[in-house]
Amino acid sequence: MTIDWNAFTPLSALAGGGLIGLASALLLSLNGRIAGISGIVGGLFARTAGETGWRLAFILGLLAAPVLWALFTALPPIRIEAGYPVLIAAGLLVGVGTRYGAGCTSGHGVCGLSRLSPRSLVATLAFMGGGFATVYVVRHLLGV
Repeated sequence: MTIDWNAFTPLSALAGGGLIGLASALLLSLNGRIAGISGIVGGLFARTAGETGWRLAFILGLLAAPVLWALFTALPPIRIEAGYPVLIAAGLLVGVGTRYGAGCTSGHGVCGLSRLSPRSLVATLAFMGGGFATVYVVRHLLGV
């Protein structure tokens, strides 16, 4: 996957970050829930009474956002250079990692850090360090 740096604007990144923060704050203040996507999706499989509706609404909102965006302007082109086996393996690894880490980047990085959670600080540093190390190994040592 590559980023189209010609279409990137700091304003769109700032607006996106602000909307993520606003959505997280609203979910926490109105529903008392943390906006960690892996936890929200994982909770759908637990089938706890009274938990399914808001979780489905949150996921549907995530899926509807690009559709709504496309109604007003063109979506940026996405080019993924990996095949389906790599994408499936990567998705499974992320899923397993979020379960072992008790959360994902959105839960720890956005919500946990804003609540000054030490556990989220460690998790976010681990995510970022792992990502930096992976890119270095793949691009500079393996030459992929």
